[in-house]
Amino acid sequence: MEAVITDAKRTIFARENGLLKDCLPEDLAAPLIRHLSRNTPEDIDEVLIGNATGRGGNLARLSALAAGLPLSVSGTTIDRQCGSGLDAVRVACHFVKAGAGSTYIAGGAESSSRSPFSSRARFSPEHIGDPDMGIAAEYTAQAYGVTRKMQDEYALLSYERSVKAHEDGLYRREILPCHGFAADENMLKKRNMEPLISRAKPVFQSGGSVTAANSCGISDGAAAVCVMEEQKARSLGLKPGLRFIGSAVSGVHPHYPSAAPVYAVKICVFSQQLRVPYSKINVRGGALAVGHPYGASGAALVTRLFYEAKRRPDARYAAAAIGSGGGVGLALLFEVLT
Repeated sequence: MEAVITDAKRTIFARENGLLKDCLPEDLAAPLIRHLSRNTPEDIDEVLIGNATGRGGNLARLSALAAGLPLSVSGTTIDRQCGSGLDAVRVACHFVKAGAGSTYIAGGAESSSRSPFSSRARFSPEHIGDPDMGIAAEYTAQAYGVTRKMQDEYALLSYERSVKAHEDGLYRREILPCHGFAADENMLKKRNMEPLISRAKPVFQSGGSVTAANSCGISDGAAAVCVMEEQKARSLGLKPGLRFIGSAVSGVHPHYPSAAPVYAVKICVFSQQLRVPYSKINVRGGALAVGHPYGASGAALVTRLFYEAKRRPDARYAAAAIGSGGGVGLALLFEVLT
């Protein structure tokens, strides 16, 4: 059995307490589920949705019902913090390969604006250390020699790529307009980021290197993909964009969660060293400019790869990787289908 991605969509990403502030997580996930299952609603085996700051309960089942899927379609909610949406896609792919089912909707949804929690969950026991993500980013930068200059240079590159992708209309293909919005909130106002990045002050540690300008913002949004058994997809006349090859999960010290994806990718691609040039990483920008809706971000990575694969028929493989609180990294490797 081979698992393939046949379709992918996301909502716009909005700032916390911004354009999507009135939407609950299920309000964000349901339109995507409805769209992705529009041709085969009776064939969906299960809906898997990642979420990190929701109100509890089974968000995936709630979202499936809100989307109008048959009552027979079950749902599973996954919490791997920032890796939740990517893990939902991972689980769906492995389900298909194992023959547990043939069609899944998998992704993530996050409404930071509607979170009932005043503080975050614990990532690690106190005797090990449980730093907030901003402080953990400082620890990682210090441990791995990532300077302020390096962070600022990459932040500017990422912003420029995101702005260009938005202006070229590339984001429009991956966004499903819903709730009256069709463009990422941060992309609606073009700004000269270079002076903002260079002048920003450290926000997490005195004398540190992590600033509001070289960090991703807290956001609301959702993303999801349709994972299907390849022969079934082709029998339905669908043209898959990505074929799942494998996945890997890694754990590192909770002080260094940003480093965790590196080790996961190394495992996934069976490489001893990971040396990927900037020219091949987040080529259309990413969370620094567009936003980071925790549980949805990993599914958004796969969505971006799905559409990028259509633009890059020369590419052979694509990888999505993400790190999360507690020092966990997750990576998925795909073959590009042309």
